[in-house]
Amino acid sequence: MQHTDSNRWRTIDIVVAAVIAVAFGVIFWAWGLVWKAADPAFAAAPASQAVMYGVWLVPAVLGGLVIRKPGAALFCEAVAATVSALLGAEWGGVTIVQGLIQGLGAELAFAAFRYRSYRLPVAVLAGALTGLSAALFDFFVWNAEYALTSYRLPYAALTVVSAAVVAGLGGWYLTRALAETGVLDRFPAGRDRSLV
Repeated sequence: MQHTDSNRWRTIDIVVAAVIAVAFGVIFWAWGLVWKAADPAFAAAPASQAVMYGVWLVPAVLGGLVIRKPGAALFCEAVAATVSALLGAEWGGVTIVQGLIQGLGAELAFAAFRYRSYRLPVAVLAGALTGLSAALFDFFVWNAEYALTSYRLPYAALTVVSAAVVAGLGGWYLTRALAETGVLDRFPAGRDRSLV
């Protein structure tokens, strides 16, 4: 019997990570449409639209919290980004590179705790770091031509906050909710639900 705390991925880890990633890839594609439709609502302060950003970062945190293996956060975010690109996300293939960079941010948070802590503060840190990696990517790739103080810096700060709240806190609560249903019973996230 394989030890469940091993860093070796089981078949079920791969399958569940893929399910999370594909589901969020579809959500990403749809969220891109929502983002575009919301443009007029943010016309007076375009940088403030970054409050919506966190949705795109949820699978990085959720994947890390559920799978609890090195590479899970990166895998889930990168595959979700790839699926959204394949579905025709308006940002095209660059989305795939962006997903890799975003997933790396959350991965660093889990790695900092040696893949041994999955409590709320770690989830929020994972969200914040994936937000920071997203903000840095956007700062240099998508937003380079915009004004530094009136757009790029506020956009970056709001991206980090949105990611910490939506992806970090939201991802943690989503993991808890899934654990309560029993669907995560074959994962440590399901077995420690009584601790929360």
